[in-house]
Amino acid sequence: MIPPNAEFWGNEHIAMVMKRISEKIKDYHQYSFTEQQDCALKTFFDLAQEFDEQRDFYLICVLIPRVFFQFDCNLYLMNADQHFEMVCSSASQNPESTRKKFYEFEIIDDHSFKDDCYTIPIKGNMQLISSLTNFHRSGVLGIFEIRSASMLSDHLKFFFEKYVNRIGFQLHNRFTTEKNREHLQFIRNLVNDIGHNVIVPNMYFKLFFKRLKGKIDRANAISREMMAKETASDRTPDGQEPSHGFLLTQELGYVNESMETQFQEILAHYEQTSLFLETLLRRSHFEEGRYVIEPKQFNFREKIIRPQLDRFIPLLQERGIAIDDQLTGIPAQEITVVADVGLISQAYANLFSNAVKYTREVLNEKGHTHKFVAVGMEVLTDRFGDGKDGIKFNVFSTGPHIPPEDVPNLYDEGYRGKNVESEYGTGHGLQFIKEVIDLHGGIVGYEATPLGNNFFFILPR
Repeated sequence: MIPPNAEFWGNEHIAMVMKRISEKIKDYHQYSFTEQQDCALKTFFDLAQEFDEQRDFYLICVLIPRVFFQFDCNLYLMNADQHFEMVCSSASQNPESTRKKFYEFEIIDDHSFKDDCYTIPIKGNMQLISSLTNFHRSGVLGIFEIRSASMLSDHLKFFFEKYVNRIGFQLHNRFTTEKNREHLQFIRNLVNDIGHNVIVPNMYFKLFFKRLKGKIDRANAISREMMAKETASDRTPDGQEPSHGFLLTQELGYVNESMETQFQEILAHYEQTSLFLETLLRRSHFEEGRYVIEPKQFNFREKIIRPQLDRFIPLLQERGIAIDDQLTGIPAQEITVVADVGLISQAYANLFSNAVKYTREVLNEKGHTHKFVAVGMEVLTDRFGDGKDGIKFNVFSTGPHIPPEDVPNLYDEGYRGKNVESEYGTGHGLQFIKEVIDLHGGIVGYEATPLGNNFFFILPR
């Protein structure tokens, strides 16, 4: 039988799941659990869903064997020091009073019999065990101990092994849920701390820069006044050394000019860093668990492309990479694309960062060497449907083409192609771009061109 939504999952996937269902039916048939044992498992599952408190779950684990089979049990869990702590016991009048008692057990992968106690290791989901703090490399979360074990039949031992398996997966899920709650609370606190200790103080820099700019402007004005006062009569005759005052005035002019240049560079860096900081650390991202865009309409060329390109020009030049910064095809007038300035700016920064790392020298058809990066744009008519144009933003760099087998995975999280050589990277940059462009309803892509590689994204106009 094939379910009606087979085309959604794919027949292979459905066949695999149906095979596992059939195998489980066969397994349970071979288990031959009694009606009492089946009822014990069902009761465990129902109550595990009903009670949220961890201490209640511990009680359920040890009391079900006592109620259904008259066996007392002890539940031990591994703590941060890799010691087993008894957290609950059905043999005590107050099962929770056993807390904080520690016992030494040998880490075992299988059940064991000692001192009339049957001990079974409690294991979590091995594929997810690394997400937990208190665990042994074998995946053991704790020990379940059944007393008066000489009274156990082989079949009841087998039942308890299966019962403890279910305790393990329930415990793992509960520990993971608790850990996730702690992470969420930490994130909420972190967001508040970021707003209070990072974003707000960062705003003061704007005031400091404004005051500093005022001082630099005043220094420039003084320098100009001093130069204006230098007259021909104040200077030494031709052929002789200039006066000391003239040289100092000239030097002051050079210093002020240099300060102005460096101030503008620092200010530009601050503005872009602040943009990324305030964009990536928005409260809305953390509250919704995803990037949330704040779309605005603006001059795409002057607000996004030019500032990001200017930031990377020194790095490109340092590597001997020429820059076609004419922004071919990108008009100076406002482009009617509604986008999130901060997130799209970060997307461009990631593309330029890759261009710095991976641009290589190539030969053209005439045998001349080229090593350059070019930025461009083109309008794609009806790209998103009738009357719905798209704008394609290109970042091209020279170099060998990306291997065809790498192309389908370029925008996958953590993926790095075979052409990365020794360049540092995490494989996150392109994935971030895809996530941002997807949020804008756009498309990302790559294409090989005669002299190199073009990475692009298309946004609705």
